[in-house]
Amino acid sequence: MTVNQAGRRQWLLQAAFGSLSLAQMGRAWAFPEKPIRIVVPFAAGAGTDAMGRLLAQKLSDLLAVNVLVENRTGASGAIGTQFVAQSPADGQTLLLVAAPFTTAAAVLPTAGYDPISSFAPIGMVAQGPLLWACKKDLPVNSLAELVAYARTRPGQLNYGSAGAGGINHLLLEQLKARQKISIVHIPYRGIAPATIDMMGGQIHLLTGTVPALLPFVRDGRIKPLAVTTAKRHPALPEVPGLAEQGLADLTALNYFGLVAPKGTPSEIVERLSLAITRITAMPDVQARLKADALEPAPPGLLHMEQFIRSDLEAWKQVVRSQGLKIDQL
Repeated sequence: MTVNQAGRRQWLLQAAFGSLSLAQMGRAWAFPEKPIRIVVPFAAGAGTDAMGRLLAQKLSDLLAVNVLVENRTGASGAIGTQFVAQSPADGQTLLLVAAPFTTAAAVLPTAGYDPISSFAPIGMVAQGPLLWACKKDLPVNSLAELVAYARTRPGQLNYGSAGAGGINHLLLEQLKARQKISIVHIPYRGIAPATIDMMGGQIHLLTGTVPALLPFVRDGRIKPLAVTTAKRHPALPEVPGLAEQGLADLTALNYFGLVAPKGTPSEIVERLSLAITRITAMPDVQARLKADALEPAPPGLLHMEQFIRSDLEAWKQVVRSQGLKIDQL
């Protein structure tokens, strides 16, 4: 997305306010009258937390009000997500969402929220691939080679994830379902301890964000196998995408965005959406995203709603195909 494209989208959003009543306009432009909090449902220091703090800073500047980050952790993000779903629908409490927003709901219908019916989308900020990696002495050099290797060793390989129901877990289940292989899942409390164990040789495989794993790829402590997009990524041009390995049906994106509780007035949602569009067009934000191997996501409420619906359904299909049964996250 170019700055000119973002500017046009911003103009279109501004034009949309012309259809609002004077009462609605007054309420929209009076908002916010008190500090806003962005709930990040993961621990401080994680990638979602960093994104939440970046958005808080930029929204604070644009809206001329304090925007605070509040970390409410646990259950693969479900605890913080439930909290926002049950918060007043006044635009003062927002949720920073990432891939577990849809994967947790797909794997556990009793997660305590529904990504569609519990929330009003505000806008996506960024999206990017994850990285398949293995311990450095595993005798494979691509994901396609890993599939062939695992086929002759059913149940002998293992895979560390950031927890049951997260995108790391479901990426493994997707691979197993599509390629008909057996790999043992080992859930951790976050991807960092799983990475440490893989470098120590205790586990064979994992997936993680590019920024989280890139330092260990560069110093040779882990081996990259594929990015989870069809084509190679500029941050790792030497690592093949999935299409060139004959595994294009395994593509997946991590994403970041903002949602509000369902029932938040549409004019407030639209004003926040306009602010997100402006933020993703800022040169310093685009530079930050590029450094983190992310790209600005297409702006707009409709795009986010469509993405969440399709992502949720795709992961539900993985859960059904594998017969996954998880009692709690």
